[in-house]
Amino acid sequence: MNSIEPVIITRKNVTLLGGGTVCPSLLQETMKKAPCLVAADGAAGQALEMGIMPERVIGDFDSLTEAHRARIPADRLCHVPEQDSTDFEKCLTRIDAPMIFGVGFTGARIDHELAVYATLTRFAHRRCVILGVEDVSFMAPPELTLPTTVGQRVSLFPMAAVQGRSDGLRWPIDGLPFAPDGRIGTSNEAVGPSVHLQFDQPGMMVILPREACDADLVSRLIAAPVWA
Repeated sequence: MNSIEPVIITRKNVTLLGGGTVCPSLLQETMKKAPCLVAADGAAGQALEMGIMPERVIGDFDSLTEAHRARIPADRLCHVPEQDSTDFEKCLTRIDAPMIFGVGFTGARIDHELAVYATLTRFAHRRCVILGVEDVSFMAPPELTLPTTVGQRVSLFPMAAVQGRSDGLRWPIDGLPFAPDGRIGTSNEAVGPSVHLQFDQPGMMVILPREACDADLVSRLIAAPVWA
C-alpha cells in the first residue's frame, strides 16, 4: 500500500478534474455526487474558467499558468515536483475520500488515458471511477454486485493476468484465464437486474455505460472490500 501522506482528507466524495476533454454538463453532474473538487495541475485553469475554485490543486505545476496560480490560495496548492509519476498518480495517492470520480482523463491523448488505467491497476485498492462521455470504468474489487438492466453492456478488460467468477452475465467467466495479451471480456451483457463478480487478484477493469454510474452503484463500490 502507498505510504504517501494525503493532502486532503474528506468524508465527501471527490471529483478529480484532469486536463483532457471536459464536458461541462458531465462535470456538473459528477459534482452533485462528489462536491469536493481537486484539480490535477493545469486542470485548475479549466475549473477557474468555469467558476469553480478547487479545494486542492496537485501536480508538478508544469501546465498551471502563473495567472491561474495567482488566483488560487496558497494553502490549496500542493506542488509535487518529482517527475517519476503522472499528475493523476500524484492526485490519486494524496486524496483520502470515500470515492474519487475522475473527469477529464478520457477523450484526448491516448497515452495520457492509458497512463491513468495503468495507475489504477497499480493502485487497485483505491476507490476511483473514471467517467467519460460514453463510459464509466473502474478496477474491480475482490467481489462486487453490480446493479444492471437486462441487456446492459458489462465489459471486462484485463490489465493483468486474472481469473474470476460471475453470476448474471450472458457469457459467464468462471475459470477463464484473462490477460491483456490473451482473452479479454468486452461486450458481455447482463441477463438480469444484477451481476455478481469475483476475482482472484487485482487487474480487471470494469467498463459500463456512463448512465450506469448511479447512487446504487456508487454505494456498492464504497461498501465493497478492497484489495490488500
